[in-house]
Amino acid sequence: MQFILSKVLLPLLLPITWVLILALCALLAKNQKTKKRLLLSLVCVLIVFSIPFFIDTYARLWDYPQTQLPNNKKYSCVIVLGGYSGEKEDGTGFFDVAVDRLVESIELLNTNKASHILLTGGDGSLDSRGFSEANWVRGELAKLNVPDSLVLIEGKSKNTIENAQFTKKLLADNHLQPPYLLVTSAFHMRRADYVFKKAGLDVVPYPANYIAGISRTSYSSFIPSADALARWQLYTKEFVGLIVAKIRKF
Repeated sequence: MQFILSKVLLPLLLPITWVLILALCALLAKNQKTKKRLLLSLVCVLIVFSIPFFIDTYARLWDYPQTQLPNNKKYSCVIVLGGYSGEKEDGTGFFDVAVDRLVESIELLNTNKASHILLTGGDGSLDSRGFSEANWVRGELAKLNVPDSLVLIEGKSKNTIENAQFTKKLLADNHLQPPYLLVTSAFHMRRADYVFKKAGLDVVPYPANYIAGISRTSYSSFIPSADALARWQLYTKEFVGLIVAKIRKF
C-alpha cells in the first residue's frame, strides 16, 4: 500500500506540478490582481527550476562524492541496485542512461575488487507485467562471459527498502561476509546508503552515473532548459524518499 501511495503522491511534490497548479489557478481566478500575482509566481517558479545553474549547484551538494577503495582490499560482493534498464513491448529489456551502475560493478568484479556481484531489482512500475530487471540482466552478463557462479539474483524488489531487505537475506543465505560494496547512481546513493545501513547491512558506498553537477558554469548555465526541470523532478524524488526512509520503520 505504501508503495502505491508513494507513486501516486510523489507527483504532487514535483516542480512541474506546481507550475500546472499555478497556471490553473490563474486561469480560474476572476480577480485581475490575483490573476497577475499567480502568473508572476508561475513565471518565477518556472524560471528558477528551468535554469541549469540552480540544479547543478544543488546536485554538487547532494550527489555522493566519489569513493577511493583500498588497493589491497577485496570485498565478498558488489551490490548493484536496479534502475538502469527497462522493459520493451515484447517483454525483453533494454539498458538506459543509468547503465553506468552496471558497468562500474562489472569493472569492480573484473579488477578483483569483489568476488561476487549481486543484482537487485524487479519491476518498480505500478502496471508490472512480470518483468524482472535483475533476471533479465543476468542473461546479459552471461553474454559478457561473467561466470554464473559469481552472480546472485534478487529479482522481486520494487523499491530501495525492499532492495535492502531481500538482499540482506540473500547474502546471509550465501554466507557472504561484510562489508559489501554498494553501487548506485550518485544522486541515489544518499538514500540507498541510509536504507541499507538501517536494514543492518555493512556497506561501502561506491557511486556511479554522475549525471548532474559535473560541468563548469558557463553562459548556457543560465539559459532555461527542459532538462533542468526534469532533473529537479529526479532530485525531488530522492529528497522525499530519504525523508520517508528516516521516519519509516523496517
